[in-house]
Amino acid sequence: MNEISMYQVSTLQALMLGYTRPVITVAELVRQGNTGLGTFENVDGEMIVIDGRCYRAMENGKTVLAEPDRGVPFSSVCAMQKDRTFTLGEAKDAASLKTSLNNLIDENFGLNSMHMARIDGEFALVDARSESGYRSVHTSLKTILDDTQKAFKFENIRGSLVCVYYPDYMDGINAAGWHLHFISEDRTKGGHVFEIHMKSGTVTIDKINRIELRLPDEPVFDTYSLKSALNDEIKQVEQGKS
Repeated sequence: MNEISMYQVSTLQALMLGYTRPVITVAELVRQGNTGLGTFENVDGEMIVIDGRCYRAMENGKTVLAEPDRGVPFSSVCAMQKDRTFTLGEAKDAASLKTSLNNLIDENFGLNSMHMARIDGEFALVDARSESGYRSVHTSLKTILDDTQKAFKFENIRGSLVCVYYPDYMDGINAAGWHLHFISEDRTKGGHVFEIHMKSGTVTIDKINRIELRLPDEPVFDTYSLKSALNDEIKQVEQGKS
């Protein structure tokens, strides 16, 4: 197995508690990896990094290339090498798709490792969300999304899922389990995935054995009590249903 590093910007706990200030720029981020996901300064849209390009899903579900100087407060990317490729059949919901992915990584003794996966396929339904920007300092992500989040559905569409997996013991650094973002084949639609019905797909998976964590370096970061982010709020925001 080739050694691959996950490059992570800040932590999920910091984002949950409202640290949405820029840590690096999009231009800096894509130098660290060609595949991944995250969000943008002030939680202004959902991020999909694919084929070395960074896209921003806006609150209406439309995607655009993110500007190189746009700020990034939270993200996970890697230089994906596509170590293993599999064909997947129908997955009628997100839970069954995540179970299939878990089975694939478990076959390689990977449940305690990080993973990046990309699924190219045909989807009967993608139930997703994105949001507009919200300037704040200590406003929780849940409160921000309650005010700015918009849900939308894509039907009978081809596209790609970018899927990040963190093991349970890393919960708080990122969301434990699988976290999915979608972008259409023509790169015009996308968002954070709540629910999904996949007709079929091809998945490539990389097992990741190292992480580089880029923390904010401004003093205000140290005013956050990161342990106070609640697990039920993380699950509701990151893996809940619309």
